Amino acid sequence: MLSYDVFEWGKPLKKAERETPKPTGTEVLLRLKYCGVCHSDVHIRDGYFELGGGKRFHMSERGMNPPVTLGHEPYGTVIAAGPEAGDVPIGADRLVYPWMGCGTCARCREGMDNYCMAPRCIGLQRPGGYADHLLVPHPRYLIDASGIDPVWAATLSCSGLATYSAVSKLNPIPREEWVAVIGAGGLGLTSIAMLRAMGHERIVAVDIDPSKLDAAEAAGATATLDGRDPEAPKKLRQITGGPIYGAVDLVGTTDTASLALSALRKGGRLILVGLYGGEIPVSVVATIQRALTIQGSHLGTVAELKNVVALARQGKLQPIPIQKRPLSEVSRTLDELKAGAILGRVVVEN
Repeated sequence: MLSYDVFEWGKPLKKAERETPKPTGTEVLLRLKYCGVCHSDVHIRDGYFELGGGKRFHMSERGMNPPVTLGHEPYGTVIAAGPEAGDVPIGADRLVYPWMGCGTCARCREGMDNYCMAPRCIGLQRPGGYADHLLVPHPRYLIDASGIDPVWAATLSCSGLATYSAVSKLNPIPREEWVAVIGAGGLGLTSIAMLRAMGHERIVAVDIDPSKLDAAEAAGATATLDGRDPEAPKKLRQITGGPIYGAVDLVGTTDTASLALSALRKGGRLILVGLYGGEIPVSVVATIQRALTIQGSHLGTVAELKNVVALARQGKLQPIPIQKRPLSEVSRTLDELKAGAILGRVVVEN
């Protein structure tokens, strides 16, 4: 099999060839067609996440040591299965849920693999989708996404799932209230589409790139705001007519989270998703007196991914701009993501 791997943190991916794995036990083997290229892989390729305050979380602390195959939005054809996999749809195309846990802890037994304290995620602790074959540990992680564009479907297992889970944490959203979406990259555009799919219309998108603000408007944002404007907090209130109900921060810096917090009304909610890195000073007294909720949202469950696919299949969730590129261009794509030069999403194809 062929893959593009990290051999040294912070360096371009390199082509690798090894024997194609054979499934055993409950494992299922897919011949991959597509894999979404996610911005989090920019940080993973660098070998760390910035935690703020000069602190870093290194990938070695997540059980990752090169060489590793990244890629956590895989989509492909089931071609083989182990003897204990049961009734597996050989020959069928399937989307893969990548956020697997240990399989035995309380969270995993509840179907909340993404909250497992000993994760075994595809594209992190397990070999990922920047390859032509993928071994999945159990058929319960295969999702039928028939009826929707498979290129778009590949992006749903991370950007679709992460935004669905994040936006759901704002529900129920009063129809007359405003929600800010901070960051209009792939996740931001998907968040706007997700809010629209759930029936909410009063959405203001914030970004520093005019082309991304245009894309946000096309995706359904009611209003847009240039986050570089020194009067952005004031202009945000002018747009929304006052403090807002909620915000989803898809960037995750000190500045973006602080802007969102400053805009919230009493009882408002901030959902943090972006992993750029930073810290926010939070007043305990003000948080109590304003009855604020600050909540992190980390990926989602298998059940939630099935809900995302259902929204897409019903036509309620609309696709965002997606570029299709050869798998050989995955390293260049990560470079462009790091530079902020990608509009929407990129999916690599075998």
